[in-house]
Amino acid sequence: MNKSSELKDIINKHNPACIALQETYIKTDKHYIRNYEIFSKHHIQDRASGGVALLAASHIPTMSLNLNTNLQAVAIRIQMQSLVTVCSLYLPPSERISQTDLNNLISQLPSPFIILGDLNGHSPFWGSTDSNSRGLQIEQLLADHNLCLLNSDQKTHFHLPTRTFHSVDLAISSPSLLPFLNLTIDNDLYNSDHFPLIVTDNRHNPSNSYRPPKYILNAANWERFTSLSNINSETVKSSSIEHALSYIVNTIIEAADNSIPKTLGKRRKQSKPWWNADCQQAYKKQRKAWNIFRRYPTSENFINFKKTRAESRRIQRRSRRASWRKFVSSITSTISSLHLWTKVKKASGVCNSNAISVIIHNGQTISSLKGIADSIASTLAHTSSSRNYPQQVLNHKINTEKQKLNFNSRTNFSYNSNFSFLEFQSCLASVHDSSPGPDNITYSMIKHLTTESQGALLHFYNRIWQEQYFPTLWQQAIIIPLLKPGKDPKNPSNYRPIALTCCLCKLLERMINRRLVYYLEANKYLHPFQSGFRKGRSTIDNLLALETDVRLAFLQRKHLVAIFFDIEKAYDRTWRYGILKDLHDLGLRGNLPIFIKNFLKLRKFRVSGIRVF
Repeated sequence: MNKSSELKDIINKHNPACIALQETYIKTDKHYIRNYEIFSKHHIQDRASGGVALLAASHIPTMSLNLNTNLQAVAIRIQMQSLVTVCSLYLPPSERISQTDLNNLISQLPSPFIILGDLNGHSPFWGSTDSNSRGLQIEQLLADHNLCLLNSDQKTHFHLPTRTFHSVDLAISSPSLLPFLNLTIDNDLYNSDHFPLIVTDNRHNPSNSYRPPKYILNAANWERFTSLSNINSETVKSSSIEHALSYIVNTIIEAADNSIPKTLGKRRKQSKPWWNADCQQAYKKQRKAWNIFRRYPTSENFINFKKTRAESRRIQRRSRRASWRKFVSSITSTISSLHLWTKVKKASGVCNSNAISVIIHNGQTISSLKGIADSIASTLAHTSSSRNYPQQVLNHKINTEKQKLNFNSRTNFSYNSNFSFLEFQSCLASVHDSSPGPDNITYSMIKHLTTESQGALLHFYNRIWQEQYFPTLWQQAIIIPLLKPGKDPKNPSNYRPIALTCCLCKLLERMINRRLVYYLEANKYLHPFQSGFRKGRSTIDNLLALETDVRLAFLQRKHLVAIFFDIEKAYDRTWRYGILKDLHDLGLRGNLPIFIKNFLKLRKFRVSGIRVF
């Protein structure tokens, strides 16, 4: 970890899907590299020595492998074009390695696989001038298992005491992978004594976006956007609702493309906030001294390289200390709690990822991104399917849906009238920036429309309200599955779907909801004990009511009965059927008062009150 800066440089330069490390010298797993998941194995000794690790990109499905071996080896399976096993192996030069242990390791690696590691073997097969016993072992291993060596005669290790170059780091693969893999050696040591081996898979397209590009709203030219996003009210009035919506969306997106910059859709680079111009200049001098020594390996050039490297390290340590002090000094008593916890998370280096590694569906392990998405989608579809309903409920549902709704029965009611511009502006002012839906339009874009364009949008809403037609685009959503806390990530039923719908649609829904809530509150249709989703109230009100009842029960020396229901998958299916089914499973059969009465008769409590939450 004392070379994490160099490791970040390698990540930023090559953007690897997986990194194999040897001689990690760590004794704990409490290390973090942004956008990567660490799989490690520590060398069992009193002091930190040896050790291997694999860093897998968090956006690529990955699963770990349990290896039954005494060797310093760790392996994972990572999804490229198909599942590929990657193993990081370190064979210390001072330890005697059994050929049986090597054969046992190969037998545990699912094919196809790649072995990357510091094997400390010398052989003319990979560029050494002579052979040693470890090199002969590796030759035997390649022959016995029909494995392929990716190395040529390039040097991979610089021996500092003797100033000589050797080939001890190898890349070995299954025969089926050989046509697709290329090996290159990076010419920079990155303050190590080993050159990085870069293995590329020519089937993998590195240009694929890590995530869809999104607008950088903080850098938007809103004046230009407002001038370009003119929605013609005549076009909205004369076109069909579908064509009108398409015209509105295209107008706003075209204006946004010309006035708001976008992200590149790539992963964020590994940050080094302490890196400054002095660090850059010192590192440049070190690189220059190293290149001179490689061309002219004299003692003078070698000493100059060591001096520049030591100076570069000293400047970096000084810059780190100054950066850390500045960061800590920014945490004062006046800082907000939001900024405080943001700084704490940055300091700890923790970066939460919602990436899904693998899914086990119907007994099959699914690792491809498309397969994972299809498995979760089919599970959600099955959970919310009407096939789960009892036949009685299903028949009632079918008969009810056959009845045609009469939208003109209460046209004279106030909540059925057209929306006013005041309602539109009031709801728009109350929204907060959130992730856009399939149309990629945000609330900020709607807020920066001209008054005339907002008026045209309001007319479009009133057309939907009066013509009783819901646009097709608004029936689509981007689904983001989030793992429920403490659940098995391999089970597709343990994910909670978050639906990102269009902000234009959510604005209309907010206007409708405000009308309906006012009508329900004004006519007192909501139960007084309901606190959730009500203005000026929250679920804390119920907790306070429960606490009051508990204290009264203590004072009056009575018992208090409180019943809490945790409805399984309450939001994943039709709420009424879900509650009835769970109550039926509890033996209540939907008759809660009878259950409470029988319970009280059995216990013969003096009850001060009953609350159901």
